Amino acid sequence: MILHAGYRLDILVNDKVIVEIKSTEEIAPIHEAQLLSYLKLSGCKVSLLINFNVKLLKHGIHRIVNGSLYSTRA
Repeated sequence: MILHAGYRLDILVNDKVIVEIKSTEEIAPIHEAQLLSYLKLSGCKVSLLINFNVKLLKHGIHRIVNGSLYSTRA
């Protein structure tokens, strides 16, 4: 899906969940801001930010719901 102003989603699941894929040392605030922009422009309420540059994948999954960040870390 391409949003206004040239934004490109990595993955859109059932027109409800945005999945953004990264491979960085750590998730930066700009990555969260990017997803918040995608949520606002698309009208979706849920997004996942997945960083593959971690030892355990479960440590690289973050969920943003209605502008709130939730991490799956235990």
